[in-house]
Amino acid sequence: MNRRVAFLAAALIAAPVLAQDAPRSGLPPVDKPLPPTPDKTPRAAVMLADYRYDDLMWENDRTAHRIYGHALEAAEPPSGSGVDSWGKNVAWPFMDRQLRTGDQHAYHGEGIDFYNVGAGRGAGGLGIWYDNKLWVSRNYRSYRILKNGPDVADFQVEYAPWPVDVSRKVWETRRFTLPLGTQFTRMVSTIRSDKPGPLVVGIGIGKRTTGAGGDMTVDRSRGVLSWWGPQDRDHGRMAVALRVDPGMIVDVKQDADNDLVLLRVTPGKPFVYYSGSAWNLGQGGFRDRAAWDRYVAGAQMNFTPPPAGS
Repeated sequence: MNRRVAFLAAALIAAPVLAQDAPRSGLPPVDKPLPPTPDKTPRAAVMLADYRYDDLMWENDRTAHRIYGHALEAAEPPSGSGVDSWGKNVAWPFMDRQLRTGDQHAYHGEGIDFYNVGAGRGAGGLGIWYDNKLWVSRNYRSYRILKNGPDVADFQVEYAPWPVDVSRKVWETRRFTLPLGTQFTRMVSTIRSDKPGPLVVGIGIGKRTTGAGGDMTVDRSRGVLSWWGPQDRDHGRMAVALRVDPGMIVDVKQDADNDLVLLRVTPGKPFVYYSGSAWNLGQGGFRDRAAWDRYVAGAQMNFTPPPAGS
């Protein structure tokens, strides 16, 4: 592991939870097992699903996510720039084999996608909060994979300009970094604008991603939003959390689709936040809300942006 990756991994060290303690009971019945993987070594991975409207997927030994490409906007409206989260109960990559089944919403023995982003922010998408409304981008337009495992999944995407009411336009570059051994992806966002002046960014957790309800824990002093989702009869629960720099917080609010933490940012200046998720039947050992909240609150975060060009 080089010094840069070691630094990123160290920034994400959290309270000790075994990564291999996925349960062997209580899982949904298997619907057509996935083709077996040739390598069961735990690893982090990022890949483009060019066979499925350019989904970008990333995972490690604990958690799995995707964001949506521009082509999906026409195929599955109202596709947007929220962050999707999948449950997984194996330590090796499974998302590509799961997606290629054509039925990623079924349980094929290694994980499942029952988290519905919809038009919300999902697990850590963002927008600009202006005039008591969240103004959001469409799907990502371009990407660059910086490192595809085995110890870290690291990539960067660009979001095309979008309007903030009629007052200004903004656009975003965001870097995603997920090392092995953590539930949290480190996000480094740089938002630029056609006009000067600060912006208020809203980072969200979707309200109805696995059904109505769930329990939200907010600790503004530590920059924590931690959600423990409702029980799905067949699939269990998803959990999502955000960690932000407490010194940047303007407020914690809700809109129709999301719970939001609002941060004051400067256009052109990168800022760091963390988005994490877990499946209560999967990797990480989070079987109840208290265990998830303890992990989220105890995670050691580094909110210093990387040097320019790194």
